[in-house]
Amino acid sequence: MVTSLVLRVDGTNCEQETVSALKLAGSKVDLVHINELIRRMVSLEDYQALIIPGGFSFGDHIAAGKIIANYMKLKLKKDISNFIDANKPILGICNGFQALLKSGFLDIDATLLANNTGLFIDNWINLKKEADSIFTNGIQTLFIPINHGEGRFFADDIILRKLEEEQRIIFKYIDNPNGSSEDIAGIINETGNVMGLMPHPEKFVNYYTHPYWTRLPQETREKEGEGLAIFKNLVKACEKL
Repeated sequence: MVTSLVLRVDGTNCEQETVSALKLAGSKVDLVHINELIRRMVSLEDYQALIIPGGFSFGDHIAAGKIIANYMKLKLKKDISNFIDANKPILGICNGFQALLKSGFLDIDATLLANNTGLFIDNWINLKKEADSIFTNGIQTLFIPINHGEGRFFADDIILRKLEEEQRIIFKYIDNPNGSSEDIAGIINETGNVMGLMPHPEKFVNYYTHPYWTRLPQETREKEGEGLAIFKNLVKACEKL
């Protein structure tokens, strides 16, 4: 059975939703504090997938995701690099996306800045898939929530062209809520097994979290939420390793 590691630190607050989503997708899940990896109490080698969930890691001091990114880069670089080289999938959601970008594990010189509104955004948005990947099989669009203050993807024109040419832009916003360059909501690394995604698929794995669920017919309420497809694809990718 696939076993996934959900990484947490002080300030992580979407870990339980992420654990639930992975279990629904068919994975065994361990919720592990980053100190357990650093102190070798837990080995990343024992897992097939790594998920860095959303929240406000270390209170987003300095910048969103910056401190956890430094821990990943300085304390766990070899472990995470080996994980990537073994073609195991890594998914960073919201704050996890910020951490992956700022730690360098997404292989691109880009960042996530404060929303162009200057406000924290808490809303539901539509995404469209831009490229195929192990995370997006069978997906064309997604309706899932966003909750962030620093979610505006930014890179210079050369980097944006590189991402387009290499088909590394995985999701774009249909109605850009935060001013992201080229409407980018999610990207993958060069080898395609690391994805950073700003919106939250783990928050829509059943229709009882849909914003209008009380108006939906019973048969719709009993369906899987659209975000679950991301996690099912992740588990399927692990099963092929």
